[in-house]
Amino acid sequence: MKKLFTLIIMLAILAAAALVYWAQQPIIDGNQEKIEFSIAPGSSLRSSMQQIADAGAPVQPFLLMVLAQATGNSTKMKAGTYELKPGTTPNRLLRQLVRGEFVQEALTVIEGWNFKQMRQAINTHPGLKHETAVLSDTELMAKITSDFKIPEGLFYPDTYMFAKNSSDLQIYRQAHNLMLKRLNEAWLARDPSLPYASPYEALTMASIVEKETGKKSERTLIAGVFVNRLKQGMRLQTDPTVIYGMGESYKGNIRKSDLLNDTPHNTYTRSGLPPTPIALPGMESLQAALNPAPTDAVYFVARGDGSSLFSSNLDDHNNAVNKYQRNAGANK
Repeated sequence: MKKLFTLIIMLAILAAAALVYWAQQPIIDGNQEKIEFSIAPGSSLRSSMQQIADAGAPVQPFLLMVLAQATGNSTKMKAGTYELKPGTTPNRLLRQLVRGEFVQEALTVIEGWNFKQMRQAINTHPGLKHETAVLSDTELMAKITSDFKIPEGLFYPDTYMFAKNSSDLQIYRQAHNLMLKRLNEAWLARDPSLPYASPYEALTMASIVEKETGKKSERTLIAGVFVNRLKQGMRLQTDPTVIYGMGESYKGNIRKSDLLNDTPHNTYTRSGLPPTPIALPGMESLQAALNPAPTDAVYFVARGDGSSLFSSNLDDHNNAVNKYQRNAGANK
C-alpha cells in the first residue's frame, strides 16, 4: 500500500508538472490566423471550454477546465466575443476570459453629421447588436433620457470603442452622456454676456457654427458674428439652417424660393435661433459658441478658399459679396 500511495503521489506530481508545462505553451503558432470565438451568457465551465474548441481552437476542453479549476478561475469567466491570437498560451487565454478582454470594435461619429447620418452609421455597423433599428427617433430617445424628445445635436461626435456584439443602445447612451458632459463644461466657462437662455440654445448655436465654418480657426469669429446678430435683433440668415429645414427636398443647391419658404428652421424668415440644433457639434464649436471672439462684424462672406471676409457694415459686406461671391450666386 505504501508503494501504491507513493506511485499515486508521483503520478499526481507528474500530472501537475505536465499541466503547468502545457499551460505555458502557445495554442497556435505565429504562422496561423487568429481564431474568433464567443462564450454565450449563462454558460457552464464545461460548456464555455467546449465553445472555444467548437470555434476551431486546437485546445482540449477538459484540460482548460482543469486549469481553470486549479487556478481558482472556474466561476470568474465573462461571456462575450474573444480572439485567440498566435502565441496565446492557455494561461493567457484564461486571463482574457477572466478580465473580459473582448474583441474591440470602433465606430466614429463625425463632427457636423446630423442625427439621421449617425443612425445610419450605427444601423449598418456589423459589430453591433441592432436593438434600436426599428424604433422611431422618439422611441429611441425615450430609452436614453426623459429630458429631451428630439435627438438632433444631443450626441457627441467621437470614436467609440465597444465589445463586439454590444447593444447599439450602448453607443447612443455613451454619446449622449458625453455630449451633456462637454456642453455643461463649456457652459460653466461661458462668456456671461451671451444671449443664450439655456445650454440647449448654446448647443443650437454650436451646431450652426459647426456647419458654417470652412476654416477651423474662424469658428470663434463666426460665432461672434451670429452672437452680434442676436444681440442686435438681426436674423441669423444662415444657409445651413435653411438646408436642414428643407430635409429630403434639398438636392445640393439653394434657390431664392428656398430662402423665402418658411420652415421652423429657416433663419431667413424667422428671428432668433432655430428650435433645435441642426447637426452634431464638436468641442471646438461648443467652445466657440460659448466663448466667441470679440468682434464688431455682423456679416461674413466666403472667399472660396475655405476662409471668410468679415464686415461690420452692409456697404463693406456688399463689396465683399461682389468681389467673391456674386458670380457664384452665394452670399451671406
